[in-house]
Amino acid sequence: MAANLRFKCAVVVFCVLMNIFLAINLEDISPGMDRVLCIQSALARDAENGSPFSPKPHLAPLFKVRILKRYPHDPGAFTQGLIFANGFLYESTGLNGESSLRKVELETGRVLKKYDLPFQYFGEGLTLWKGSLIQLTWKSGKGFVYDLDSFAVKREFSYSGEGWGLASAGKSLVMSNGNAELIFLDPETLVRQRSLRVLDMGDPVPLLNELEFIKGEIFANVWQDDFVAKISPKTGNVTGWIDMSALRGELPPGSQAEALNGIAFDAEKDRIFVTGKLWPLLFEIEVIKQ
Repeated sequence: MAANLRFKCAVVVFCVLMNIFLAINLEDISPGMDRVLCIQSALARDAENGSPFSPKPHLAPLFKVRILKRYPHDPGAFTQGLIFANGFLYESTGLNGESSLRKVELETGRVLKKYDLPFQYFGEGLTLWKGSLIQLTWKSGKGFVYDLDSFAVKREFSYSGEGWGLASAGKSLVMSNGNAELIFLDPETLVRQRSLRVLDMGDPVPLLNELEFIKGEIFANVWQDDFVAKISPKTGNVTGWIDMSALRGELPPGSQAEALNGIAFDAEKDRIFVTGKLWPLLFEIEVIKQ
């Protein structure tokens, strides 16, 4: 009986000590660290199941989309960059051994011209500047400048860090590298001019990906999020979030669609096109208030 009593007392003491230990350690975890742990947990979860997530609430005003038209899109295209020019879509696709530069017919989704990148390059952001297509690669620190008509490589350029999104923004090019920073480049020399930190009501917005410049604002996909940020190129502040989640529900059952990634703007006809990695459809949308 005495041994049993001693065992019960030991269990009680152990439980008390564990509660004290946990309480002390929880107090040592700052709110910022708790946020980091939550984001890391979400990243790990979604890397495993491939589903989109929102690592933080969207604080700026919300917008939604109305689908105006649907177009076919190559379901094997791992879309990393998308633009619209001269009546055609131009697309950069990723994955080593599958990366390409493409000219695509909007109405049919047919690939009219294609240049395959060497195996070591993972294609990323794409933009157009004065008759030249400019394409980034992910981890190679190298970009390519192509002739718009022939896709002949005119020259190469280098940059530090990773290459994600790229867009023409007024007199500069703007580039993302996967964090909360936008980098502005001289479009002629492709040398860095300045950087801009992107904030949503004071909070940094990480994982900025594919970019498009639309009516004075930078539209940015956020990797693994079905929301697109509208960003002021002067302040870096997010002026609004566009909820694109309705588009995913329009995709055919059984499609292998991954992250939303690909925004193109037809300035002449005021049209916005959106697609994603391995999406079988491309959508023409209208952005409206929530």
